[in-house]
Amino acid sequence: MTKRRVVVTGMGVVSPFGVGSDKLWNGVINGKSAITKIENMGDMTGHTVLIGGEIKESVFNPADYFDPKEARRLDKFLQYAVVAAREAVKDSDINNSDIDPYKLGVIVGSAAGGFHTIEKSYGAMLSKGPTKCSPYTIPMLITDMCAGRISMEFGAKGPNKAVVSACATAAHCIGDAFRTIQYGDADAVIAGGSEAVICTIGLGSFTAAKTLSKRNDEPEKASRPYDKDRDGFVMAEGAGVLILEELEHAKKRNAKIYAEIIGYGQTGDAYDVVAPLPDGSSAAKAMEFALKDADIKPEDVQYINTHGTSTHLGDIAETLAIAKVFGDRTKNPNLRVSSTKSETGHMLGASGAAESVICINAINHDIVPPTINLDNLDEEVADLNYVPNKAEKIPVNIALTNSFGFGGHNAVLIFKKYN
Repeated sequence: MTKRRVVVTGMGVVSPFGVGSDKLWNGVINGKSAITKIENMGDMTGHTVLIGGEIKESVFNPADYFDPKEARRLDKFLQYAVVAAREAVKDSDINNSDIDPYKLGVIVGSAAGGFHTIEKSYGAMLSKGPTKCSPYTIPMLITDMCAGRISMEFGAKGPNKAVVSACATAAHCIGDAFRTIQYGDADAVIAGGSEAVICTIGLGSFTAAKTLSKRNDEPEKASRPYDKDRDGFVMAEGAGVLILEELEHAKKRNAKIYAEIIGYGQTGDAYDVVAPLPDGSSAAKAMEFALKDADIKPEDVQYINTHGTSTHLGDIAETLAIAKVFGDRTKNPNLRVSSTKSETGHMLGASGAAESVICINAINHDIVPPTINLDNLDEEVADLNYVPNKAEKIPVNIALTNSFGFGGHNAVLIFKKYN
């Protein structure tokens, strides 16, 4: 069986930089940090982490996108997902084309689901009684509802599901959408991830796990992948959605094509609930599988957008994995790697989609975004070109993005310039 070719025809993003994939791209390519003091939570008494990649009310007002009743019935992660999907669908014009609704799928997930709803509903139940929460509580908090809500909005009756794999969620959703189209189960899929966990339960639990940066006095410098002075990752929120489409279907309707998706690899560490395999061997294998799927060689890749969360163990393991597959700077001087979480913070289950958008833009603009705040390279990471602090103009034909999640989930996507 000949696998069908799959292209990207639309992109939508809600990020700490604002609504729109252009705002995300302009932010990261200019080396700007979206990390600030948290404002939306109000009283921060008792919290030791006070910063995040927060979507401010000034850049995302639900009233601009939903009527008041609908907004109340949508947790923040659902609001972000729906708006990102609207952006992507509008960008692709897929909803106005003649597509069989049973050939239009939705695969959009979330790592955590409705944390805001859980927190609010539990508070109401404690103060008023065990049944005194909204009757919409369950559909507001379950992680599959991104896909459900989006499918209802656009009449998509094809494959509909949500992959949940922690911080690999969006990458797995996009990869599974890629496979779904390749094998003919859909002609187009709305794919990505969404997250909104900057609330007491989210911030408090990640703080208790000792994973977050406490650089509260310098929020814009807190996310610093590969830097020896890093002290943890910075939590962020948002959503990213791509429209993946079978090539001939896209050409038939004269859709603009941003890039082709050519490879997908996935593995599990089978090691620890939080820590990665120290030698990065399973992450390396996922990259190898993606290269094999794409039928390309390591030297064909010009840019890797790393998982790069700014944690000691994670940064080291991933760089060892990259060096194992692609070679270090001496063996592969043309490879650039960078972590754009240095600018955005870690959007958890939405990261893989947002970073796919960044890779696609890198291909289209022939610019590699920087790793900011990289002032003192950790001598324990592999010898790679991390594009420190300033974007670099180079030809980018193929870009790869890594996403790794708690529980040992590894997902790798490869995009190529369409021609």
